Amino acid sequence: MNSPIGKQIVEGLREFTEALEQDKDIRQEFNCHRVVLDLEPSAYEPEEVKKTRKMLGASQVVFARFLGVSPKTVRAWEQGRNTPNDMASRFMDEIRADPDRWRSRLRDLTTSKAS
Repeated sequence: MNSPIGKQIVEGLREFTEALEQDKDIRQEFNCHRVVLDLEPSAYEPEEVKKTRKMLGASQVVFARFLGVSPKTVRAWEQGRNTPNDMASRFMDEIRADPDRWRSRLRDLTTSKAS
């Protein structure tokens, strides 16, 4: 660790170790931050899934590809036979929070194929 940054890291760790050994209050000795995120996903009923998909102007097949699930899964959500898992729900929360961004992103990913 001969680089200036490497030396700073080693020195910081040494100071931290000494503070722990001396039973000092770490919060008083160092900058400590606690980050709390409210990331509880929304519960999605069939109609909310469909509305979210329509915000993007996507078919069930395109929406499924975008979310990384099968079209059968999206159909099951929209028909109320199944509910989205937490990861899919969080993704749909993000889509609903900023639909313009996600429409643009979907447009950027879309390519047309000649039949």
